[in-house]
Amino acid sequence: MLRQKDKTITDYLQNVEVMSKSTAFQYERRLKSFSNFSIHRYGQEVDLLIERIKKNELDVYEVLAAYANFLLDTGTISALTLKQWVATAKNLLEFYDIEISPKRLKVKLPRAIRRDKEALIKELIIDILNSIADIKLKTYVLLLSATGMRATEALSIRICDLSLNADPPKILVRGEYTKTKTDRYVLLTRELKAQLETYIVYKYRTRRTSHYNKETHRVVSVYRTPNKNEYDLLFSTGKSSHLRPLYNEMRKAFGQTLDRMGKGQREESPGVKRRKITLHSCRRWVKSTLSDLGLSDFGEWLIGHQGSTYYRRSEKEKAEIFKKVEPYLTYIDITSLDRRYGDTQSRIEELDELNQSLRQRDKMKDDAIGQLSDQLMALTVRLQEVEKKQRGY
Repeated sequence: MLRQKDKTITDYLQNVEVMSKSTAFQYERRLKSFSNFSIHRYGQEVDLLIERIKKNELDVYEVLAAYANFLLDTGTISALTLKQWVATAKNLLEFYDIEISPKRLKVKLPRAIRRDKEALIKELIIDILNSIADIKLKTYVLLLSATGMRATEALSIRICDLSLNADPPKILVRGEYTKTKTDRYVLLTRELKAQLETYIVYKYRTRRTSHYNKETHRVVSVYRTPNKNEYDLLFSTGKSSHLRPLYNEMRKAFGQTLDRMGKGQREESPGVKRRKITLHSCRRWVKSTLSDLGLSDFGEWLIGHQGSTYYRRSEKEKAEIFKKVEPYLTYIDITSLDRRYGDTQSRIEELDELNQSLRQRDKMKDDAIGQLSDQLMALTVRLQEVEKKQRGY
């Protein structure tokens, strides 16, 4: 946590938190670094640093330039992160009416290098799902891979947000946890619906708990069934509604799964610890798949982007489109896919038999027409011979 004396930072974070708690959390991490810089470089808290800048005792542009060099000297921060952290410090100073002109800003920041993100393929997603032993993590990764939801959006889902009996099944995503701050719903595949139902039964199953009784010096075992609360978070094991610890738990478990598979390589940029494959990769996969199918606008709608203002479809039309793309977002329900594939094959075979039958009929017609043509030619020849004989008489 930040030092209690940094009242300016605390007040600023409270103002940011009104807009977004997640943004305030990120800003707190960044401004903690700025507070450490102020102590290291000027020997005083940020409160006093801001007062000295307002009194023109310190040049604000030199302060920001020194802060950028301070971050660079750590050697453990990427160019993009450095830009974001300096921008956050700049926003803090502007919040306290310190004017900063972009033209006069002398902070020279390194250009951020954009690394090519490794693309997921369906076979790899299937391998990852089959490698996950924990039913909670498996359900979570399948949810991301079949809907393209953001990681925190999926973690914010409650039991009461599920509409598994709808056609097609869907989930309500509350606006408090979406990037656009708008309520929306996400359609679910039949495979995902079955997985969610299985997970909910498992989550509220009767289980045995044991504890040591100090008085009897014996281990006592009791069978308990958790009370099902419709407002419980789907992936939370307790009553806590905080998403950050839950996200860290899922991210760590997902990374460990990738490491076991030999797919946990990290990006090569300095200061970047992120793996090449992350939970967000599932979102990119869904969007890319739908775009390749020629459904870019539908893909934007499904993953929760604003998209084109001209794209409008009724709920029924969206459901019909989703049913067409459902096979592309199905991963481990092989039986269902084989059954649908078998039905398709049967229809193809029926159409092929019908086509062969029609061809045989056409051939029979051609043969009959040929025979009639031959007979007509023979009759024509005979008529000509009869006419010659008549002329001879």
